[in-house]
Order: sequence, then C-alpha cells, then structure tokens
Amino acid sequence: MDVLIIPDSFKGSLTASEVSRVMEAALKKVFPSCNTRLMPFSDGGEGALEVLQKYAQGTRIDCATTDALARPIKAPYFAFSDQKSAWVELSQTAGLAQLKKEERNPLITSTRGTGKMILQLLEKNLSKIYIGIGGSATQDLGTGILSELGVRFLDEQGKVLPPGGGELYRLAEIDLRFLNNKALHTEWIVACDVQNPLLGKAGTAHTYAQQKGASAKEIDQLERGGVRFAEVVQKQLQIDLSTLKGGGAAGGVSAGLYALLNAQLVQGFELLATATGLKKILPKFDLVLTGEGRFDEQSLFGKLPIQVAIIAKQEKIPTIVFAGHTHMKTIPDFPNCTLVNTTPPSMSPEKAMLNAEKNLFNAVFHTLQNFKSKTL
Repeated sequence: MDVLIIPDSFKGSLTASEVSRVMEAALKKVFPSCNTRLMPFSDGGEGALEVLQKYAQGTRIDCATTDALARPIKAPYFAFSDQKSAWVELSQTAGLAQLKKEERNPLITSTRGTGKMILQLLEKNLSKIYIGIGGSATQDLGTGILSELGVRFLDEQGKVLPPGGGELYRLAEIDLRFLNNKALHTEWIVACDVQNPLLGKAGTAHTYAQQKGASAKEIDQLERGGVRFAEVVQKQLQIDLSTLKGGGAAGGVSAGLYALLNAQLVQGFELLATATGLKKILPKFDLVLTGEGRFDEQSLFGKLPIQVAIIAKQEKIPTIVFAGHTHMKTIPDFPNCTLVNTTPPSMSPEKAMLNAEKNLFNAVFHTLQNFKSKTL
C-alpha cells in the first residue's frame, strides 16, 4: 500500500513536518510494509516557504526587516530560480506566532515589516511577487505594506495616520502620489486561503480580531475602520470592496492590495499545488492522510485538508483528515473522507495543545487499525 501524508501544521503545537513524522510512525505500527511519502504542505500562508524549499526551484534568502510591533528581525523570503519572481510569507514579518499573548493588539500591530521586505525585492527588479497572507497578527488592511511603498493614509487635517488598524476609522484620503514606481510595474499575486469578505459579521474584524487580541469594543472600532477604508476607496477609485470574496483574509491585507496595487487574489493551495506538481503526484497513492489543528466550517472554504480531499475525491482515493479540534462528525459531500478529532473528549484545549503529539499518534494508530479491519 502506498500512502501520501500531506498535513498542514497544528498551529501552536506541531509544525507540518512534525505532524507528518508522527502520522508516519503511527501508520508503520499498523502497516509495517507500506510505502510512505511525507509531503508537509501549506494552503499558502504559514509553512509555504518550507514547501517551496523542498519542492520548487529557488533559494530561501534572509533579509533585515521588522515584526508586527516594529522590532528589528531577520526574516526569509523565497526567490524563484527564474530570477523574476519571489514569494513573501507575511507571517514571517507580521505573524501572530511571533508575539507573546500579552503583546497581541491589532489596533497597533502593522504589516510595515512585510512592506520593508517587499521594498528590497522591488530593488531587484522582479516582475512578479507572491504574498502568502495567512497567520497574521494584524488588522491594518495592508496599510503597513502600502505605507512602506509610498502610499500615505491621511486624516481630515492631512496628517498621516499611525500604524495599525485602530485609527483607520479616521481615514479621509489615500494619497497615491508617492507610490513606488516599481510597484506599479510589478504583478502582485496574493495567496488567499479564506473566502471571508472585508466587512460584516463574517468579515475580518468580527471573525479574526479576537484571536489577535481585540476586545468586543475594539472589534467594533476595527470594523468601523474597515467600513471607512472601503468608503474612501469607493469614492477615490470607484472600487467596491464590500463584495470582494477573500477581502477579509489576514486582517484585510488582500482587500488593501487588491484596491491599491491591482493584486490578484488566488487560492494559495492552488499556487503551491502547481509549483510542486501535487496533482500529478497524488493519484499514485492508495490512501491519503492529511489534517490541521482546527477543522470547522471555515475549513470548508478552502483550507488545506479540503483542497487535498477534493483532488483525492476525483481520484476515488480514501482520505483521512485528522484535526486537533473539531465539533464536526463528517465532512459534507466527501464520502471518501473520514474526519477524526485527535483530542480525547474529556481533555481541555490547553492540555490538548501540550499533548498534541501523543494525541495525534494515538488517533492515527486507532483509526488505521479500524481502517485495516474494514479493508482486509
């Protein structure tokens, strides 16, 4: 039996590579003679650089920049071997994982560090820049990136607004006169892994800001900022951001870059699947194991396990999705898929995070024992 192991990370506990190794160890206990291929993957956000390093032609390069709180750091990007394009992973510069819990504050966290990295890439005269935008600590709608590229976000007195999403409700004008000329001649591809709109109850502030440190009052403030940003964009550029699918990804970065840089929003998984040849690889296997830390209704809008399941369904390959936490019992419209919660029913989320490796091993082992008894 040939088995493909292709999980995302279990955010906060295990990397995709660690998940892969645990899955393989449990699998070999049940099927000692099976052939395995480990392919820790990403949906275009966190972990994309690791995938590209392993399966794409190019080089990982470190550069000096800043984190979401403007502290100096070294962060990597991936330069493709064609010397015309590069991949920037926003979580490397504006990532939630880089901040302590008490440091999370989407009113002031900014994507400016990502912009500093992009400026260095523009100096290399690249024709295309990919930006993977998952895992952000920010709600600034990409204004940090754009500020570094020369865009000014002004209040009614003509003063530049401070970094972060907290003051965007005071936005009166977007000044594009000093936008970096090279940015205008670059093709921008945003790897977008969710479909949330910019505004409303399913929008970026109400869906994601709490996990980034915002209170209920601050969420409303961030929502007002998003509404105001959309109004100014509509007035100045005649672009309607309210209906943009995926506009709420990564604190609205996708909406900001779409409006002001004419960026294309493309499913991150599709970009990486193409770069790695995944659609040619997957049909060769008899069983697929995948998973992520949390599987819920949001996952159905394009997270990695669903994207893997779609390809496997087309090839009629049985697929098992392991989730650190899920309240769902099955995955609608995927009869080839089994969904498994790796956390024991009586275990708290905090304890589950600490015991993620053990829980995952046990869940994979017992699930595959059942699979073996039914198929042999």
